[in-house]
Amino acid sequence: MANILICDDERDIVSALKIYLSTEGYTLFEAYTGREALEIVKKNEIHLILMDIMMPELDGISATAKLREEYNIPIILLTAKSEDTDKVLGLNIGADDYITKPFNPVEVLARVRSQLRRYTTLGGMEQKPSRLTIGSIVLDDETKAVTVDGESVGLTPIEYNILLLLMRHPGRVYSSSQIYEQVWNETAFGSEGAVAVHIRHLREKLEIDPSNPRYLKVVWGLGYKMEP
Repeated sequence: MANILICDDERDIVSALKIYLSTEGYTLFEAYTGREALEIVKKNEIHLILMDIMMPELDGISATAKLREEYNIPIILLTAKSEDTDKVLGLNIGADDYITKPFNPVEVLARVRSQLRRYTTLGGMEQKPSRLTIGSIVLDDETKAVTVDGESVGLTPIEYNILLLLMRHPGRVYSSSQIYEQVWNETAFGSEGAVAVHIRHLREKLEIDPSNPRYLKVVWGLGYKMEP
């Protein structure tokens, strides 16, 4: 089921949209500024965003422009009738649709379904493989099992999630901060050293020679990667 982010500085509107969308079984996230929305998208897999135009800190137009630098998530702008110029600007910088306040619940659901259908058709919500293999390492995300050369390896939840992140993106370099924020699901404030400790433990459990790793590589000054 899809994950939907609702971003509006008016809490009553967020609550109303949550009521409409909860009937469809979507997983709902909420933000009240454009900056909060960017942080949530960075840390979670979001499949569609309902974004208000007029917000403090970072407005919906600016937030949409920032999101389009990295993501192709469908974005539906929430607009007032007087914001015609902003609607056009929003569509020009990458928004997919808009809904005018006050909302008609039937219209909201129809537009959300339409955009999610398009996103699915274009492959944005492709299912991630549950079984990942790199060399002699096999990770089965359904059973949460990891083996090396057919032998079971016991990992802590943090170690497992770091390995899952790196194996899903072989060759991609992740900084310690990026790993921390995606695995711990919180902002990294000087806690990146914890990542190095868990990487060392992973090497000890997965590598034949942990001091000269075949798979879990450090890219000096940048971060870590899983060698494909």
